[in-house]
This record gives sequence, C-alpha cells and structure tokens, in this order.
Amino acid sequence: MSFEIVADCGHARAGLLRTPHGTVETPAFMPVGTRGSVRGILPSQLADAGAHILLANAYHLFLRPGDEVVRDLGGLHGFTGWKGPWLTDSGGFQVFSLGELVKVVEEGVRFKSPIDGASHFLTPEDSIRIQENLGADVIMAFDECVRQPATPEQTRAAVDRTIRWARRCRDAHRREGQMLFGIVQGGTDLKERDRCAAPLLDLDFPGYAIGGLSVGEDRPAMLATLDHTAALLPRGKPRYFMGLGKPDDLLDAIRRGVDMFDCVIGTRNGRHGTVFTSEGALHLRNKRFERDSGPLDPVCGCPACRNFSRAYLSHLFKAEEMLGPILASLHNTWHLVGLVRDARRRIVDGTFR
Repeated sequence: MSFEIVADCGHARAGLLRTPHGTVETPAFMPVGTRGSVRGILPSQLADAGAHILLANAYHLFLRPGDEVVRDLGGLHGFTGWKGPWLTDSGGFQVFSLGELVKVVEEGVRFKSPIDGASHFLTPEDSIRIQENLGADVIMAFDECVRQPATPEQTRAAVDRTIRWARRCRDAHRREGQMLFGIVQGGTDLKERDRCAAPLLDLDFPGYAIGGLSVGEDRPAMLATLDHTAALLPRGKPRYFMGLGKPDDLLDAIRRGVDMFDCVIGTRNGRHGTVFTSEGALHLRNKRFERDSGPLDPVCGCPACRNFSRAYLSHLFKAEEMLGPILASLHNTWHLVGLVRDARRRIVDGTFR
C-alpha cells in the first residue's frame, strides 16, 4: 500500500492511493455505505458514477450482522458485492453520539445498543479487531469525538484519551494490507489541535484524518481550524476530512490540501427530495417543478438526468414512489463524486484556482 502525490496546484494536490483492491485517485469522495450498502444504489451504479472507494461503519456492522459473520463470508469485499477499496470508520463518533447511553472509562466505552438495548463494552483493541475482521483497505483509530459545545476541560480530556487510544490501536493492529489512520481531534481549539497532532505524528501512521469538525460549528471556525490542522499533517501522507460533503465545503477543503472525504448528505438529501446541481440545490417537492420538462442538471450524465424530467421526479416524491429517492440519491452521488473528480483534473492541468 502506498500514497503518491502526482500534481500540485497551490496547496491542492492530486494523488494516488494504492490498495490491494485498487488504486484510488485523490482527491476522492467516498459514498457512505454505513451498513455495507449505499442506500438505494447498486455497487455497479456506484462504479458507473466514478466512485473508487466506499466507507462502511465498524460500529454498525459489529452490532448487525456481526463482524465475524462478515469475516466468514469474505470480508466486506466478498460480503457486499463491492470489490474495490473500502474504508471503515472505527465507530467512535457513532458511539459517542449515543449520549446518555454511553459511559466512558479509560479502558473503553460501555454503551447500549439502539437495536435491542443490549449492553456492550468496546475498547480501542476491539475496534481494531472488528475492522481487521471486516477487511477494509483503510481503517481508523478509535478516538473520542467530544460532544459540542464542550468546555476546554472536556476538549483537553478527549484529546488526551484520543492520543492514548491511538497508541493502543497502533499496537493492536496486526493485519497486513491495511492502512491504519490516526485521527486529530481538538474541536476548534487550535492549541488542542497542535497538542493532539504532535504525538500522532510521532506514531508515524500511514495517513491522518481531521475529526471533530463539520459537526455544528460555524463555517469560519471550521475553515480556520482546517487551515491550521492541515498545515500540521505530513505532506507525503493522505489527509482525510471526516464527514464533509457539501459542494462548497469540499472545494474549500481540497484547496487546503485535503485528499479524502465522506458524508451521508448526498443520499440523505436525495431521499428527502433535495438534489445538488450546477445551478444550485433544487427542492423537488416545490410546485414550480410540476411541469418542468428539463433534466435535473443539463450538464450531468447520470441515469436520472439522461432519462427523466424534473416534473417526473417531482411527481415521484409527491406520490411517495420509491424510485424518486433512488434516482435523486444516485444523481447526488454522481454530482459529488464528479465534482471532486473535476477538481482533481483541474489540479493536474494547473487550473484549479
């Protein structure tokens, strides 16, 4: 496994992330298949959209069907039908988002399953074992993503724990053919970002993620923290902004030297009738689309834009036909993957700015 930067344009960079299941051209947007499936979209359709790598969540797959079930059925590549690279999130964000259902101790976290109420205890070592069973090409360290708004004391304690847990994850990781990324936390406190990054860089992870942003902070604070954190990370290793997916945000992060992104916003918005286009966002339930015979986006080549009108999509949503959310989710996936792919092309030819 390796990462190579092949072109720069300012701080923006185009790279190649080589994995056992294929090469990912970066910058790359990763559609989110939380439970091993991007909702409503076939693996072949994701490939047609230009996706190179998908994201799944270790926490959700641990709860159902169980990471050992996935392991015994060929890992994510054999179990899901997507043969290309996978990245798995450690589940830290999902565990800590459970709020009152979670108790954090130094050894790990105890939580109740939202599926059946069963009690579980998850350690950093457990998270690595689960991700090794899932067989993803890129896996994430188990971190503490502090809930916002947080006090300085809470942020500092979460950073301290993230550092200690990162060391434990590094020591626990044994599987060949996987990249384990460290995660830099610290909220919007730049000093805490510094304090988190330094020991993680000493651990020499093959890649680094920027966590704990795009979770409700205002955009200027997010961009300032991104500017600061990206500058801390090694140039020759991939940089991953976790949970970023709005078109403007993607371009701003690419401009600052980030290589990888994931977000549910494309498929989630699509299921609710909002699509991204070159003309801005469209809300398909609006009355103005009832007789609009044009495509969702005249410059898009996705199946929805090639074959159906805005009027028809609007009708599907109002009639609560499942084809509407499927087509809108597919279009949004094409849009976000294509936007980042076009940014890469612009970096390579020197016109990104």
